[in-house]
Amino acid sequence: MVTLTPSPATRAPARSWQRYADATTYPPLIRAYTEVSAAVKEAGLLRRARWFYVLVGAILLLGFGGVWTGFVLLGPSWFQLLMAAGLGLLLTQVAFLAHEAGHKQILASAPANDRLARVLAGLIGMSFSWWDSKHTRHHANPNRVSKDPDVAVDTISFLEEDAVRARGLIRWITLRQGWLFFPLLTLEGLNLHVQSLRHLLSRGRVKHRWWELSMIAARFAALMIPVFLLLPLGMAFAFLGVQFAVFGVCMGASFAPNHKGMPVIDKDARLDFFSKQVRTSRNISGGWWATTLLGGLNYQIEHHLFPNMPRPHLAKARVIVRRFCAELEVPYTETSLLRSYGIVIAYLNRVGLAARDPFECPITAEFRRA
Repeated sequence: MVTLTPSPATRAPARSWQRYADATTYPPLIRAYTEVSAAVKEAGLLRRARWFYVLVGAILLLGFGGVWTGFVLLGPSWFQLLMAAGLGLLLTQVAFLAHEAGHKQILASAPANDRLARVLAGLIGMSFSWWDSKHTRHHANPNRVSKDPDVAVDTISFLEEDAVRARGLIRWITLRQGWLFFPLLTLEGLNLHVQSLRHLLSRGRVKHRWWELSMIAARFAALMIPVFLLLPLGMAFAFLGVQFAVFGVCMGASFAPNHKGMPVIDKDARLDFFSKQVRTSRNISGGWWATTLLGGLNYQIEHHLFPNMPRPHLAKARVIVRRFCAELEVPYTETSLLRSYGIVIAYLNRVGLAARDPFECPITAEFRRA
């Protein structure tokens, strides 16, 4: 067996930005997933958690009721921006539920989960068919070059070969992309809406095209008509801007810590499922508050190993997976939320350096910026 230098299960591996080009850099752990899966099933961690999702749904309904009541009572007041921020937070939680329904975590049957996911995605203004195709490819090949859509260039470059090709304004952004990452997330909510509409209005066959377009249209009508009827024009645009910004930052800040700055896999590397999923994923410590804030994505390793596992069971699965990783000397990466953001920013800045002119003197460039 070919192994990497062991690292403690509770600490991130020192070379978190390592790039794996072939199978010899990973130990052959073909049976590992079969064994850990058997242990998880024996513990009953794949069973549905119906009452948990009923409770979450009830809390969200109360939250939306509170925001709507506050919106009506406040009238034309700048305190409405607090309602807009609250709405952005609630929509993020709905997005987590749509994600879980898409992974068949909530209801008993796959078709029922798909229908629920499609409705929930429509409520946040997204196309489930677009997200499902993209997210399925991500789960199959996390951090794999040319196969994981989440590392494809989209304003931000996640790979050096993409940063090298940046030109114009995108090059300027790429050179500073680590520091600009969180400010750019304020536009991520708008980007999700645009990508969804682009998919639904594209040529060719799109599954449930008209149903999803109708849901999204109804959702935006239900949001914008009261906002523009009850608030002055400038305040109405400010309300929508805050809602979009909070939603975008919360969504991006929930997904960014999971894989960015973890090992990148070359497109032709042949890896076993267990190694591929564990080594490219990062968990976030913090317990119940992190689970609430990140919608269970703080247990990213367990989620990638068992995508249909309900959120309440991920913490127990973590104990089993960590034990297997320690026995097999597979690095199990877990860190704090703030530390993960630092890693992401540093990684993106490192990748962005590839956009620099190789013939430019660094000292001259510093004086030029000053």
